[in-house]
Amino acid sequence: MQCSLCDSKTMLFVHIEERKFFSCTKCKAILLHPLHYLSPEEEKERYLLHQNDIHDIGYQNFVSPIVQSISKEYNANHTGLDFGSGSGPVITSLLTEKGYNIITYDPFFDPNNSTLENKYDYIVCCEVMEHFYNPSREFSLLFSLLNPGGKLYCKTSLYNKNIDFRSWWYKNDPTHVFFYTKDTLLWIKNRFKFKLLEIREDLIIFGN
Repeated sequence: MQCSLCDSKTMLFVHIEERKFFSCTKCKAILLHPLHYLSPEEEKERYLLHQNDIHDIGYQNFVSPIVQSISKEYNANHTGLDFGSGSGPVITSLLTEKGYNIITYDPFFDPNNSTLENKYDYIVCCEVMEHFYNPSREFSLLFSLLNPGGKLYCKTSLYNKNIDFRSWWYKNDPTHVFFYTKDTLLWIKNRFKFKLLEIREDLIIFGN
C-alpha cells in the first residue's frame, strides 16, 4: 500500500492480532491498513465514549500547553479555529472565557463547512491528526486556512524507535490510524511550506 501522507511505498511494520500496521519508507510514519478503519457510524460511537467534559480539570490541564501558548501570542482581535473540536470543545471554552474569538469545526459534532471558507490567525488541532484518513488532504487544508504569519497548534503522541509499538497504548484506540515521527513532521513542514516547526514535549507548532 502507499502512504496516505506522502504517497510513497510502505512496508509491513507489525501485525497485531487482526490489525496490520505499515511504515512509510519516506516520511517514516506508521499507518494502519485501511481495511481496519471503522465506519463513520462506528467512529462517532467511539468518540462519544471520550470523556471530554469542558469542566474536567484533568482535561483542562491536558490542553493547557495550547491554551497558554495562544494566550501569549494572540489576543481577542485575532481569529482562531478549533479544528476537530469534538463533543466537548474545552480549548474553545477556555479561550472564549478569556475573551478570545475562536470557533469550532468537527466533521461529526459541528460539521459547519462555512467555517472552512475563512482564514484564521491560529488553528488548534488537539488529538486530531492521528485520526486523519487522508493526512495529505487535511494538512493541505489546514495550511490554506492560516493567515500569513499564522500558527497551527497540534497535540498528538509521537512514535520513536525507543517505543515498543506492540505494547504502546496509543495504537490501541481503533480510531487512531496514522502515527507521526519527528521525521514525518519535518516532511509535512517542507511539503506544505510551513516556515516554522517547533516540536515540544507536549506541543507541536507549525508556522505559516
